[in-house]
Amino acid sequence: MARILVIRGGAVGDFILTLPAIRLLAEGLPDAEVEVLGYPGIADLAVTAGVAARARNLEHRRMAPLFVPRAVVDEETAAYFRSFDLVVSYLYDGDGYFRENLERLGVRTLIECPHRVQPDGGPASVQLARPLERLALFLEQAAPQLHPAVEQVDEANEPVQRRLWLHPGSGSEKKTWPLERWAEVVDALRERRPEWQWRLITGEAERDRGILDGLSTPAWRQRVTGQVHGVPLPELARQLRAEALSGRAVFVGHDSGISHLAAAVGLPALLLFGPTDPAVWSPLNDGVRTLRGARGEAIDELAVEEVISGLEAFLDPREEHF
Repeated sequence: MARILVIRGGAVGDFILTLPAIRLLAEGLPDAEVEVLGYPGIADLAVTAGVAARARNLEHRRMAPLFVPRAVVDEETAAYFRSFDLVVSYLYDGDGYFRENLERLGVRTLIECPHRVQPDGGPASVQLARPLERLALFLEQAAPQLHPAVEQVDEANEPVQRRLWLHPGSGSEKKTWPLERWAEVVDALRERRPEWQWRLITGEAERDRGILDGLSTPAWRQRVTGQVHGVPLPELARQLRAEALSGRAVFVGHDSGISHLAAAVGLPALLLFGPTDPAVWSPLNDGVRTLRGARGEAIDELAVEEVISGLEAFLDPREEHF
C-alpha cells in the first residue's frame, strides 16, 4: 500500500481549513494510507474526520534537526520519512533546509504547499488544496467536514430547548468582540426570548486573555445554563456534532478555530468578523452567516444592536426546525 504523509502546523483553524485538501488526497488516492504530522491535539482531528489513519507529533525532539543545514538524523527517523511515497508539507521552509534534508534522507516525492494563505487568493481551503493539482487532484468539496460517529439523544418528547453555543474568544484580541458587548446581547435576547438557552465554550486561550475571569462573575453564571471548558478537540467535535444532529442548537462566535470546528460538524453558525476578510476566512459550510462592520476593519465597529438584530434574523427562520 502506498503511504502519504501530510505535514501541517498552524493553529486549529488553519488545520481545519486544510482538511479538504487532506480529504482530497485520501479520496483521490484511495489505495494509499494517509498519515498526518502536526501539533498534538490538533492533528488528531484528521483522524476524527476519517481522512487519516493516524496522527503524529510534529514537535517531537527528533524533528528538530530537520530544520538545520545538513542535519544528522537518526536512522529511525530517516526510515520513517523514507517509508512514504509522497510527502505533502505545509511548513515554512524559507531557507530550504527541510526540503534538502528530506531529499537527502531519500524522500522520493515532496510537494511544498503554502503555510499561509493570500489575502486576495479566494477561500483559504481552496488555496490550501491548489498545490495538489500537480497530482491531477482538483478540489470540489471546499467545506471542511467533521462528522464523527455519535450517539444521538432522542429529544422528541423533551421540552423544546433552543441552545445557543457562544465561544467568546479567538486567536487574537483584534478578532474578539468585547465581552461586555456579548453580555448586553445575551441579556437582551434572554429578555426577548427566554426559551433560548445560552451555553459557553472556553479553553486555555480564553484563560490566557482574561476572558475566563470575566465569565466567572455571578452575572455570567446567571446568563448561561452550561459551559464546556478545555475539552480535547476530538471530544468537542463529537459533542458539537451531537448538538448539530439534534437540530436544536446554533453556534455564535468570531473568526476562530472553534468556529471552524462548529461549522465543520454541521452547526448553523453566526460569526462576527473584523479585521479578517470573511471572503477568505469564513467557513464555507452550509448554514454559516457572517456579520462585519461597515468599514470591515476593527471588530469594535459592530454595535450591540447590529448583533442582536443579526442573531434574531439568523435564528427566526430556523424556529420551525427546532
